Amino acid sequence: MKSHRQTTAMAAAAAAIVLAVFAAAQVRDAKAVLPPGNTVAQWDTIAENTVVGSGAFQNESFIYMAYTTQAMYEAISPGERKGQSADAAVIGAASTVLKNYFPSQATAIAALRQEALAALPDSQATEVGLRYGDLTGNKLIAAREGDGRQTPIASSSTFPKLTPGAGVWRLTPAAFAAPQTPWVGDVRPFILESAGQFLPPPPPSLQSSTWVTDFNEVKTHGSSTNPDATERSTAMFWTANVVRQYNRLAREVAAAQGSSLVDTARLMAMVNVVAADAGISVMHAKYHYLFWRPVTAINGSLDATAVTNDGFGPVPGFDDGNAATTEQAGWRPLVPTPNHPEYPSAHNTVTSGQAEVFSHFLGTDLINLDIHGFDPAGPAGNLNAVHHFATAADLRAEIENARVWGGIHYRFADVAGLHLGEQVADYDLSHAFSGKGDK
Repeated sequence: MKSHRQTTAMAAAAAAIVLAVFAAAQVRDAKAVLPPGNTVAQWDTIAENTVVGSGAFQNESFIYMAYTTQAMYEAISPGERKGQSADAAVIGAASTVLKNYFPSQATAIAALRQEALAALPDSQATEVGLRYGDLTGNKLIAAREGDGRQTPIASSSTFPKLTPGAGVWRLTPAAFAAPQTPWVGDVRPFILESAGQFLPPPPPSLQSSTWVTDFNEVKTHGSSTNPDATERSTAMFWTANVVRQYNRLAREVAAAQGSSLVDTARLMAMVNVVAADAGISVMHAKYHYLFWRPVTAINGSLDATAVTNDGFGPVPGFDDGNAATTEQAGWRPLVPTPNHPEYPSAHNTVTSGQAEVFSHFLGTDLINLDIHGFDPAGPAGNLNAVHHFATAADLRAEIENARVWGGIHYRFADVAGLHLGEQVADYDLSHAFSGKGDK
């Protein structure tokens, strides 16, 4: 006869088995949940979540987003084969590219692919479209082989250094993190002829009036102690993840315009290919000029906590040698300084390129766009704040101010970035996206 203890133990074990079987059945029966929107918007969101979730830096992220969105557009752009399901082609192209570059997410991507295909008719057109989408994705992967992309994600790399001295970039507080993805500046562009095609002129001399004016402006308006609420909130708004900002905007614009699947794919490709080429161009320029950040210049030779033994110079650091500027020990920016060189501004480059993209897509500089950004009152990583931009010029003006007010850029670097982004976008749009619906 079994004891009470044995009976209880057997009952507990049986219950555990039942629960395990039930949980396993739930896992088997669980379906992947597709994001809202048409098929292109769904897979743009899936790509965004996959890429950003990987931990890739933002300029690096746009390269992966460009892979995916370019493949989607090429799979269904005008002139491609008839008799295929465009939705199936998009699913095939996007899932093939994402599984290749993010193998650790292959199971989740496969489940989303299966769920997306289940919503389509079981027809020859679906089969042909899927096959062609897979082919397009694999063709892009082969074409981009050896393009300079480096793994693992978010890894640093070596680069030619300048002789340490005043004006030369070095690691910045508080983390003194390793240089962020110098290799991005050597990636083969998507449309541009080269990463240095639109290389900006050098930053101004440390003895120039421009240097003095912009040094003093960022010292006052970009300080962590600046009391101006508008300047602070604007600077913080633009600390949001730019990949999420502009892909969300693209999906919202496409939906508001009632865009076809092809035109939605075209917009997603425009956004991400232009951003990728802009990111490649600006990182190439940054590591070419290696110009110092405000936190390094303003603390100068006074503050040993603003520099570290990084091989870029002594501790404390260098004075700019200009009697018209005054250093301030302990100065820190409102926004933590990114771990890459200052000139030109990456966000101004990317945002200026996006201003051109949306003007091109909408056919007017009167863009009337609502862009989501970071709200300091909300949780980390939120996009709860919304700013309205009536014109492309308004968008460019705000990002120019924002990076000065954040304390991470001089105004001349913002202006150089704006010009670079516009040049990159104009070239890419005219050479690859010349007309609505055209490849």
